[in-house]
Amino acid sequence: MHSVLGDKKAVLILLGPALLVYTLVKLVPVFWSLGLTFYTGNPLGGFEFVGLDNFSRFIADPQARSALWFTLKYAFVLSVGQIVLGYALALLYVFVLRRASNFVRTVVFFPTVLPTVAVALLFNSLFATGQQQGPVNAGLEAAGLSSVDWFSTGGGTFVVAIVMELWRSMGFFAVLLYAGLLDIPEETLEAARIEGATGWRLVRHVVLPLSLPILLSTVIFSVNNTLKVFDTLLALNNGGPGGETTPLTLYMYRTVFNYADYGYGSTIALVLTIMCLMVTLVVFRSARRDITGS
Repeated sequence: MHSVLGDKKAVLILLGPALLVYTLVKLVPVFWSLGLTFYTGNPLGGFEFVGLDNFSRFIADPQARSALWFTLKYAFVLSVGQIVLGYALALLYVFVLRRASNFVRTVVFFPTVLPTVAVALLFNSLFATGQQQGPVNAGLEAAGLSSVDWFSTGGGTFVVAIVMELWRSMGFFAVLLYAGLLDIPEETLEAARIEGATGWRLVRHVVLPLSLPILLSTVIFSVNNTLKVFDTLLALNNGGPGGETTPLTLYMYRTVFNYADYGYGSTIALVLTIMCLMVTLVVFRSARRDITGS
């Protein structure tokens, strides 16, 4: 193996095709999109060099600011919900259900594999009002409360989107964190119990610090995934009403494919990429500070 890895020609033959495919599929589109941020137009009408005008346009664009604010709000609320619910379920699997958790894990994880459009149609039916009223409004009326037209306001659509995505994704994050909790040595937990650490004290002072690496990785995955939300809100209410629940990804899609402005769409994509990189760097920096204690 050492002789093969030491042969530059063999390494080139083995890695060359994969690197070529990666370059064509990943790197070329990335740099092409980066270059488009300095232009306006499209392939049919031609491109015009505008320098940094697209960035100035983004800052002054009220729709872009609205989409940016909604994206940040959605990512924060949903990420907190995913981490808290996922971690709570993982603790339930490990310390309460234990070997009997297989069936529960399967049931909770099942919504993760469902198509987004199917889940959106399901929640549209659950929260529907009017002649085809859903069970949620029926339950509100049975409790003596008035029904709510959830999809007529941005706030109502936001609530439905959060509930829907939590239901769909919490099983995945529970399994992810569950795998991390299984790596905690049983001897450490037993020693903590002998010292009198039980219940919340055991979780707070032993389990949480030892599961911090997988927890931080989950935070990065959750935030980056929610910042790039697209199909969920598109299928649920098409970013409406109006543009109140339109994230940056959907605004970018409409800019490129509805208005054929590839340059401005690439600028929105670059802003979103920078946001994801900043979140990753902040989390990694926080993790290093916790580990080194500085």
